[in-house]
Formats: sequence, C-alpha cells, structure tokens
Amino acid sequence: MAERAEIGIIGGTGLYRMDGFTDVLEATVSTPFGTPSDSLMVGSLEGRRVAFLPRHGRGHRILPHELNFRANVFAMKALGVEWILSVSAVGSLKERYEPLHVVVPDQFIDRTLQRQSTFFGGGLVAHVAFAHPFCRNLSKVMAEACQDAGATHHVGGTYVCMEGPQFSTLAMVTDYDCWHPDHDAVTAEQILGVLGKNAETAKAVLRAAVRRLPIPRECECATALKYALVTPPDLVPEAVKRELAPIVGRYMK
Repeated sequence: MAERAEIGIIGGTGLYRMDGFTDVLEATVSTPFGTPSDSLMVGSLEGRRVAFLPRHGRGHRILPHELNFRANVFAMKALGVEWILSVSAVGSLKERYEPLHVVVPDQFIDRTLQRQSTFFGGGLVAHVAFAHPFCRNLSKVMAEACQDAGATHHVGGTYVCMEGPQFSTLAMVTDYDCWHPDHDAVTAEQILGVLGKNAETAKAVLRAAVRRLPIPRECECATALKYALVTPPDLVPEAVKRELAPIVGRYMK
C-alpha cells in the first residue's frame, strides 16, 4: 500500500473534512472486521502525513450504534498510524463544561451493548489493561494544542458512551443535555448550530496538535500488548497472525 501516514484523525459529528489538507489521496482499506466508515483521506497537514476519516461517513450516513469502530482503527493501523486524535460531540453533565468548551477526558465508561469489544478471538486471546484508557502523553499534547488554539478547555473528565441515535454519545460540548433547567428542550437545530462553531475550534486544535507531533512513544499504550497476549505464538493460527499483523505483528512473527 503506497499511502502511509503517521498521524490519524477521526472526525465526529460536524467534522467531515480538514482545512489545510494538501496532496490528498483516497485510500480504500479492507480489514478483517469489514468496511471502515469511509475511504481514508491521506495527505499533508502542518508538514506531517495524516490520515483523516469521518466517523459517520461523508454526508453523515452512519448512526452511532452502526459504527464499525474496529474497522476504523484497524484501517488507521494498516496505514502505519501511531497516534490517533479523535473528536466527539457530547452533551455536558456538569455546568462548568459549557457549550463550545473542549474537554480532554481521562476516563471512559462504555454503556453500549451491541458492538464488538475486542480485536481478538479466532485462536488468539488477549486481555488489555483498561485502567488508563487515554494516552497520557497524547492527552498532554491535546491540552497544549487547545491552549495554542485559544480554546476554552478542561483537562480531565469522564466520557460516557451510550447507544445511539441520541446526540450525547476529545469532547466538544454542544449542550447541557436534558438535566439543565435552561436546556430541557434542546433541539437538533440548536445542536447543529453549535456543532458548526465547534467544528472550527476542533480544526484549529487538531492542527495545533499535529504541529506538536510526533512525540516519543514512551507511554503505557505503546507497549500495551506486550503482556496482554495470552496465547503462545506457536498456537495462534497463521491466518490470524496475518490478518492482525498491523496490530500484533511486532509481538507475533
């Protein structure tokens, strides 16, 4: 595959393209997990090779619970991506996280039931630690990028992911959801208006983050699979090793 990138960006609701993207090629990547949300746009951004993928597809065609997140991440890895930056539209459950603010979360609660939760199986068992679901070093880069871009931001927070198609599934706050006395009847039209403003902030933050990358891979997640792969390599089917090579290749020859 000719297209390669070191940084990946997954755009959420309202973010379907990146300004300043040049020399763009489209990469159609097949994965063992099916088709990604769209073809990946690979090009130059701030002097770096970047792969961009709109999470919901161009034109916003895919509901949250329909997202093939395994295929999306695998496609990024197949292109050589080492750092993935992701943007999501969220409803705030705390008054200090106001609409148009940015939150760099440090914890995650998965309330989904319908989607697959692992890349593994088929003869390969792995148990990946989930105590720190976000890369601390990359989160620091994102916080610094928010400051560079002049975005009002908060470092630390818990991202709660639930089944769609509700709106409130790097967190870009759109509204206070239904708990706030002044926001008890939030409409899709109101949220879409905020999304447009959030998208411009997100683009500025992402470009600032890309300028700060790459950084040394000295984080826990850089070697997350080192002790997570349970099945001895000689017992893993060769077909599984080949299929998952972008993820486990450095540990499974």
